[in-house]
Amino acid sequence: MDAPPFDLRLQILNEGFRTGGLPLRIERRGQRLGLRGRLPRRDGMGFQVQRLSLGLKADGTGLEAAVQQLHKICGDLAGGRFCWNQWLSPRHRPQRPHGQPTGSAELLHQALRRFKEAFNADPVRSRNPAGQRSTWATAYWPYLRRLALTQEQHQHPLGRELLLRTLESYQLASRSRQQCGTVLAALARQEGIPLPEDWSVLSGGYGLHRAGHRQLPSDRQIMAAWHRIPNPAWRWVLGMMATYGLRNHEVFFCDCSALHGGGAPVVRVLATSKTGEHQVWPFLPEWVERFALADVRRPPVTTDLEQVTLQQVGRRVMEQFRRYEVGFSPYDLRHAWAVRTIHLGLPDTVAARMMGHSVAIHTRTYHHWITHRDQQQAVNTALARRHAVGSP
Repeated sequence: MDAPPFDLRLQILNEGFRTGGLPLRIERRGQRLGLRGRLPRRDGMGFQVQRLSLGLKADGTGLEAAVQQLHKICGDLAGGRFCWNQWLSPRHRPQRPHGQPTGSAELLHQALRRFKEAFNADPVRSRNPAGQRSTWATAYWPYLRRLALTQEQHQHPLGRELLLRTLESYQLASRSRQQCGTVLAALARQEGIPLPEDWSVLSGGYGLHRAGHRQLPSDRQIMAAWHRIPNPAWRWVLGMMATYGLRNHEVFFCDCSALHGGGAPVVRVLATSKTGEHQVWPFLPEWVERFALADVRRPPVTTDLEQVTLQQVGRRVMEQFRRYEVGFSPYDLRHAWAVRTIHLGLPDTVAARMMGHSVAIHTRTYHHWITHRDQQQAVNTALARRHAVGSP
């Protein structure tokens, strides 16, 4: 049987990459092959769809080499090792200004290497290798990469000034600035760099002003979105996230066996998830039946954590929400679940445990609703006391 034409082979390969949750595709431009997909911006300001030239011919040999390069780059992206310098031609690389200390970049590189070694050696994190890799790639490496880029641009040695300039490159009161402050503070402790006394204030906070005023979907809107999704597997995903407040990837790493029994319909999030094993109760319980959650229908998404990261698994959910025009993000369902538990009076410590994060993060993120609840309870108590003693 003859081999399929080149363009058909390319199409089949790219479909496999898409199904496997990989962020890149092989692209043919004339007689050359390259890659296209979500890559880090060269200024360190997040990700965007970009092209990456491979310099390979559009033939069978070139295609095999392109596949190898794609998997290598996806591995570097997942592990936080991707660097543009190795892919840019010399004339496109940032030039070192005259007079820059040649040792500054190397000293920073050594500090970051020590930092990652300490991160990997953490005995708590190492119990969950998949979560450890995902945490490094999403919660640490983006800010350390920004630190390295800031040094390239401003030629500061590793010290207080460089850390401050990196922190201030993020918007005030943003979650990214807060996370950057946390990561850089950890690096400073390791390297013995004194930070300003008001570092925590400079880092800002994510609390109410960002997450709190988010326009969360109402229960009615959630049900309407569930009905709009034609694919029963992705409809099940939305129902699970709405009912149990799961993170995107946790839908694929949870035990739903209790939904079939006569006891409490508790979902057990597995230890392979980002924050380890924990149990979650449904809010609202009647949604288990309404969304037919006992009929487990997970979509065919690759969950082998030797091939993909938790972030890549979670990204598939985001892509499908956009595809079906759900009208809100997957994480809005998690926020809505948390707010629902607050209104229903579930203790914050219990809700935080079910969500797989600390009480401090729970209180900070849902400060607005928690404060309103506590104030309303205080007002109700005061009015009840007044009513009990009689009006003056």
